[in-house]
Amino acid sequence: MTRTILANARLILPEAVIPGAVVIENGIIAAVQPGETLPAPGPGDAVLLDMAGDFLAPGLVELHTDNLERHMRPRPGVNWPHAGAILAHDAELAGCGITTVFDAMRVGSIPNDGPDDDYDKYARELAHELAAIRDRGVLRISHFLHLRAEICSETLLAELDEFGPEDRVGIISLMDHTPGQRQFRDIAKLAQYVQGKYKLSDAEFADHVARLKELRARFGDRHEAAAVQIAHRLGAVLASHDDTTAEHVAVSAGHGVRLAEFPTTPEAAAACHDHGIMVMMGAPNLIRGGSHSGNVSAAELARAGLLDILSSDYVPSALLAGAMMLAAIWDDLPRAMATVTANPARAAGLDDRGRLEPGLRADVIRFAAMEQTPVLRETWVRGRRV
Repeated sequence: MTRTILANARLILPEAVIPGAVVIENGIIAAVQPGETLPAPGPGDAVLLDMAGDFLAPGLVELHTDNLERHMRPRPGVNWPHAGAILAHDAELAGCGITTVFDAMRVGSIPNDGPDDDYDKYARELAHELAAIRDRGVLRISHFLHLRAEICSETLLAELDEFGPEDRVGIISLMDHTPGQRQFRDIAKLAQYVQGKYKLSDAEFADHVARLKELRARFGDRHEAAAVQIAHRLGAVLASHDDTTAEHVAVSAGHGVRLAEFPTTPEAAAACHDHGIMVMMGAPNLIRGGSHSGNVSAAELARAGLLDILSSDYVPSALLAGAMMLAAIWDDLPRAMATVTANPARAAGLDDRGRLEPGLRADVIRFAAMEQTPVLRETWVRGRRV
């Protein structure tokens, strides 16, 4: 039996922050002990570690991150070897306190040689590579799949059909990036983003918009209905993306959606809560003070009581930093930490992690605070320091 005591810490529990220690045995939290003094290790205790008054919290749970794609394609047109990209992504997340991740992979491609030629198929091959690396035992943290189903594509259903229950698909999100609605209601914002990223002329951008609208008209409704059924078949949590109106949310609720990613308006976020759908917002939105697409700010939803979960989205270190910002907004550190631990774990159907409680996985992080900026010191996954 291996036994570790993380003592002299400030424990962030679901309802309070208290001084105490966490006892870990064989990868599981064996006990949570209140108290300000270092306990005396009993017979057989392997190690007693002094946390020097730092915070101990559950490991962070990340439901939506584009970080793996960023490592795979660090620059437009640059493709990095996938094994190296996976290992670097895994190490970066561990170094940010993330102990469980749902790696976002797009399914649904647009095969062509035009300005959207980076919409080639890649998810099935990448998922095989991730599984092979996980099976070799070299990953630091726990990885699941989040399939981002692009309904405005030509190949969505064929790509989704390549996945089975063995692939650890935990989330399928319904993505509709048709210009003029949802995330990109403001075409000018879309132009700024796409033309800036891909260096498109006005004519090329107009062709890009027309092509996406045509794909929506041809495939959108059929792809959306089929993706919902495939999510149920795989046992995956269904997520909506960029709901904008109460009508959007009503459709999501009808599909059985449990998680709303980045609703773009207060109206949509409020409707999600009315339907019992958890609302997730991006931590970069919170930290930057607003959405880069001109949509509702995460801080506005937090102050209205309409924010349940944070995602690091495209900046892994934003997850813990965002939780600290929420703690300042709400004056409630346990509630803020739940948005990056217990709440995402519950939304994803993972009842074995996300809280410092006996019997749960010993996924634990240690951090200090430099004013409002968190300083991560250590990360444990199943009781192993990673």
